[in-house]
Amino acid sequence: MNSQLTGRMVLVCLLGFFAVVAGVNAIMMTAAISTFGGVETVNAYQAGLAFEREIAAADAQNGLHWRVQARVASASGATFIDLTVADAQGRPVPDLSATGRLTHPADARADHLVVFGQTAPGRFRGETDAAPGQWILEIGLSRHGQRLFRSRNRVYLR
Repeated sequence: MNSQLTGRMVLVCLLGFFAVVAGVNAIMMTAAISTFGGVETVNAYQAGLAFEREIAAADAQNGLHWRVQARVASASGATFIDLTVADAQGRPVPDLSATGRLTHPADARADHLVVFGQTAPGRFRGETDAAPGQWILEIGLSRHGQRLFRSRNRVYLR
């Protein structure tokens, strides 16, 4: 057996090393790209332009002094979300419509829309079949198509 290091052997080892590195990189890139679904902002430029409007909406929301409570409960394989909306004096706020969304913190493809029905003035109930785990509950309250309240809170579904 010849144990001399030849130029041909160095070339084969060098090409083999870079082929392995390129192959592993290709596999890792494919896995990363195919599993990433966590786009937070589709168009960052438009989101930046809307920032001033969001600040004004947050100031108006704070001026309402509403107390909004969300209670999440699981029963029979479904998750129920109960909302209670009261003004500063504790009275139910009438004539509202509620929207909701459970967003997955890491994968936008797993998001769930929550349809709320009004059960009484200032009270809403929604149902979802979201899987157990951590979620972000987004709540929107509006009157005559104008958003008056928005919140985002992390919840844990059991």
